[in-house]
Amino acid sequence: MENENNPLKGANKGQQHQINIELGEKEAEGIYSNLAIISHSNAEFIIDFTRILPGVPKAKVFSRIIMSPSHAKLLIRALNENIKKFENQFGEIKIDGTPGMGNFPGFPPGGSFTN
Repeated sequence: MENENNPLKGANKGQQHQINIELGEKEAEGIYSNLAIISHSNAEFIIDFTRILPGVPKAKVFSRIIMSPSHAKLLIRALNENIKKFENQFGEIKIDGTPGMGNFPGFPPGGSFTN
């Protein structure tokens, strides 16, 4: 049974909503990341974007994104859709090496550092 007091009731019936998103100059430059560390609790997913350099066993987190589990799942869905579109246009994305990037210079065999 629908909630009669729901302010969004009927909002998606044939209507398109537009969201204006502001992109600042600093954010427009972007941050390069070649490693994402993902952790979670019962309430959120945390994604730390970092980059590793060959021969350097230390990496700095450049950006941390915290999102709800439902938004994390929507992000995965959007990434999968975009990867399919990319591969349809440019061909399959090839991933070489072992899981955990064990063949990346600077990473130990097995692909993980211990603290």
